Order: sequence, then structure tokens, then C-alpha cells
Amino acid sequence: INDSIIRCFADDTRVCKSITCENDVSALQSDLNSVMQWSEHNNMALHKDKFEYMCHRLNRKNTLELAELPFIAELHQYSVAEGNSLTPVGQLRDLGVLVSDDLSWTPHIKSIANKARQKAAWVLSIFQTRSPVIMLTLYKSMVRCLLEYCCPLWHPSKISDIQELESVQKAFTARISGMCDIHYWDRLQRLSLMSLQRRRERFIILHMWKILNTRTSNDINVQFVSRPRLGNLAIVPSACRFSSVANRSLYESSFSVIGPKLWNAMPYHLNIIRDQELFKSQLTRFLLSLPDTPPIRGNSPKNTNSLLCWRKDRETSTLWGGQTRWWPC
Repeated sequence: INDSIIRCFADDTRVCKSITCENDVSALQSDLNSVMQWSEHNNMALHKDKFEYMCHRLNRKNTLELAELPFIAELHQYSVAEGNSLTPVGQLRDLGVLVSDDLSWTPHIKSIANKARQKAAWVLSIFQTRSPVIMLTLYKSMVRCLLEYCCPLWHPSKISDIQELESVQKAFTARISGMCDIHYWDRLQRLSLMSLQRRRERFIILHMWKILNTRTSNDINVQFVSRPRLGNLAIVPSACRFSSVANRSLYESSFSVIGPKLWNAMPYHLNIIRDQELFKSQLTRFLLSLPDTPPIRGNSPKNTNSLLCWRKDRETSTLWGGQTRWWPC
């Protein structure tokens, strides 16, 4: 592989390259040929009929205009075998996550929400008891896991996506004995549950801790600095000031940005903890002490319920011990 980026996980292989001209198309085709030749030489034949090709476009308006030109389709085709060529797809599933060519996570979120609803309906039809202990055990082990797989990657910023996910937990907890007539926000406190939104932010912070303490790979090159009064802080990468509004939105919701922001929004006494179990317990205790009012259909909370917003709220800022670091919602 001379010009492209290749990544492998188990039996999945990805080849990526930025395409700016016809020469880049030829270079990517050459690298694809090299991958197939290597697999044949090492007796590891690839399933050419399972190959998928996706093109992420930074400027979709210009792309739509180019799509109307003759022969432009030939620049978006790659050959993997005789008579077997690849054309761009709008969506594909990569390691269980539904990826879209416009980098939107809405299709994936709708997909997992529907799967979780189906699983919840099955649980409610099989088990007749509505005991809080049994219902919560079933929910945590069989339903909630479907809504949280790989969530630091696709953590949503759109209110509609957050509402879509919260509606699953809201509907299930309403079926628990004694919880039907209690508002969802109060129901979370009664059942000692976090909202799914709060749990996703917790997972992101935990992953940042693992990166800081070299418990996992730092593929996106997150940088940390140590400050005597503020502890270990993460550096938020800067965005190109010439980027479009759409690209800036993608930037703001990416893990490379939201991860450092959430990490920096923690109190000082948490980001200096080195023991993993102690950090998890202290982080959970701190997050449970904050108000948890996620966006749900029919209700308008005072803010987006993100840790970044509660850090800025005067009524809850005392939980940070008087620190004065402010981060936008």
C-alpha cells in the first residue's frame, strides 16, 4: 500500500484515501489491487461480493452539481474483480455501527432504537412480573446495551436524536410497578437511573481517562497538559476558520472535540485519580449528584442537560468546588 490508509480489525479491512483528482482514483485502485494480490498470495481469499464502497463528501452542494456531468460516474467506480465493480453506497454497517455518507448518525440511532423497542416488547411479553428489581435487571442486561454499543463514536448532538433514544427508556420504565404516573425525570431519581444521555457522556469521560492513562490506544492523538491548580487537562483541537457551517457542526460533535471538553469540565479532584475503579465510582457519584433532565418529547428542559451546561449553571456550579472553568453548551 503506497498511497492509502489501511486498517484491519479481525476479518474486516478498510482502505481509505482522499480523492481530489483523477490520479488519486488511479492510486486507490492500485492499492485495492495490491490488497487483493496480497490476500491471494497468502491464501486468504477476500469475499469480493461483500466489498462496499462509501464516499464522504465535504461539499455536498458541489458534488450534486458534478453528478449531473456526463461520465462522472466512471470516477466513482472501482474494480475488485473481472465484471465486479464497486459504486458508492449511502449507508453501510461497519463493526455493528451504521455509517452514512453524509456522516449523520440519525439512521444508526433510529435503527438501534427500533431494535431496542422490539427487544423491550419481547421482554414485556415473556415476563409477567413488573417488579422494579427484576424489570431493571432485564432492561439493563437486554435492552439498554443495544442503545449504548460504541456510543462514544456516535454520541448525538441533535435534540431529535437524543429524544429518540430517551423515548425507549422512558417507555420501558413506565411499565415498572408504581412508575406509570411519575414524570420521567422524577422516575430516574426514584429508580437510581441515569438518562441515556448522561451515561453516554460518562462513557466518553471514561474513554478519555483510559487514553490519559494509556489503557487504550490514542488513535486520534488526544493531547493532555498538566496544570498545578486544574490537574490534567485535555487540549481541544482548533477548527479551520474557513470551514462551512455543516463541517463545523461535525467538528463540534466529534469525539476529538466533545471528549476533551467533557474531560475539562470535570472537577479537579477527579481528573487526577489514577486508579480505574476509584475513578469510575467517584465519577458516577459526581454525575448522580447533578440534575438529570434529558430532552424528551413534550418537555422543554432549561438546558441541553449536558455536563457542559450544568457546569455553567449557577445553582450547580458549587459542585465543582468553586473552580472557574466555563465551557459552552
